[in-house]
Amino acid sequence: MNKEFKLPDVGEGLTEADIVSWHVKPGDKVEVNQVIVEIETAKAVVELPSPWAGTVSALLVDEGQTVDVGAPIIAVDVPGAGEAPGQASGPAQTTSAQTIGPAQTAGVRRGVAHAAAQQLAAQADATDETEEPARHAVLVGYGVRPGSTTRRARKGASTRPASYPATPPAPSALPESSPQGGPGGREVPLGGGSPGGRPGGSRAKPPVRKLARDLGVDLTALAGSGPEGSVTREDVQRAAGEGTDRSGYGYAATGDGAPAVAAAPSPSGTEERIPIRGVRKHTAAAMVASAFSAPHVTEFLQVDVTETMAAVRRARELPEFAGVKVSPLLFVAKALLVAVARHPMVNSSWDDGAQEIVVKNYVNLGIAVAAERGLLVPSVKGAHALTFAGLARAIDELAATTRAGKATPGDLSGGTITITNVGVFGVDAGTPILTPGEAAILAFGQVRDMPWVHQGELAVRKVTTLSLSFDHRIVDGELGSAVLRDVGWMLEDPVRMLAWS
Repeated sequence: MNKEFKLPDVGEGLTEADIVSWHVKPGDKVEVNQVIVEIETAKAVVELPSPWAGTVSALLVDEGQTVDVGAPIIAVDVPGAGEAPGQASGPAQTTSAQTIGPAQTAGVRRGVAHAAAQQLAAQADATDETEEPARHAVLVGYGVRPGSTTRRARKGASTRPASYPATPPAPSALPESSPQGGPGGREVPLGGGSPGGRPGGSRAKPPVRKLARDLGVDLTALAGSGPEGSVTREDVQRAAGEGTDRSGYGYAATGDGAPAVAAAPSPSGTEERIPIRGVRKHTAAAMVASAFSAPHVTEFLQVDVTETMAAVRRARELPEFAGVKVSPLLFVAKALLVAVARHPMVNSSWDDGAQEIVVKNYVNLGIAVAAERGLLVPSVKGAHALTFAGLARAIDELAATTRAGKATPGDLSGGTITITNVGVFGVDAGTPILTPGEAAILAFGQVRDMPWVHQGELAVRKVTTLSLSFDHRIVDGELGSAVLRDVGWMLEDPVRMLAWS
């Protein structure tokens, strides 16, 4: 029996994803819970496992294509009762994976286990005969676009076989991540291939593998220079004869210091074109929506942070902070949390539909991170309830997870107020755009020596600039100034954090 696996909504109402790489090819045998494909959503790179055991009949989508949630991406010949694997049942008997209920979904997401995948396959089989074409549930989020199975392919991309006609979209319920490889550790070469491993691909992150494909580099032939022999972007560029020049063709530098997706040079070599997808596409849409829906106001404050820098040095020596990165950003984060507690309205959102201002009695603190895939904003959940050392550990771990490309959609959503550290790029100040759904964002500029009047005398002090952007529908000038002033005062004298918290 041929079954079509449809691209699921792997979280937060996503409507599309890019096919990064296939781990199987037509004719390969697959097991339940074996990773078959890597996809890149607007928020994360996700590995999808197979809900069935059988033989791959066809890959319905090429690598690099953008696919709508609910569109079929792979067909698997699943043997029925009395059938042997590979005994096809024909297109007329093609079915598709269905979603499961919330209880099963939670189990699948937590375990990504063989038993959960078997339950998924059993649920799919049980619902095949009762499918209602007009209604389709989604695993997580707000639904899919009705009747849409459109895929925007790269130029020259092949279309899906005629034996697999388009069907109404119905995303399947699958975990958003799963262990590497299939049962027994089986791996296949990059882009498909026979079992036996893919040395280069298995030691390279998905963005690096994508760059290798775009530059025509065979990862299996590379000796990685990264940790534990992993293949890095620089390794791929060297193999492509492009060195490490981020302004060269095939590797464009972004404004946040993170590399963009590989660019294609024009025939004349006078320009390059970079596909807009993944994080860059999501970020652009979010920034446009924010800039043209919330009236932004930005205020600036220069602050003497000499005492804070001394406190940072002392904190690094405390046993409570052993093994944790203690930076000035930690003190800025704590100061903002205290300011939010003193001025709760700044930690709110504008509900246009209900015509209400929603004041949050909790703080999910967003931290802007420049990762390989672009600028991401994961949030520390329940930051208001953490100890100082706990906050340091949470920020450190979340930033490391995000830079490693392992942040989940849950990590990258649900923030209530955000900090962006532009100082690490040598920038004094900026006018940050609000994260959609939030009322304020604080930018922390570089700390540098400046002449400053201290205790009535001119002295060289450690000075930084704070920039607070806020939604003027919610936060007026008085409130915004009070929040910024409080953060500044606490950074001038960190003891105030204790007095006010």
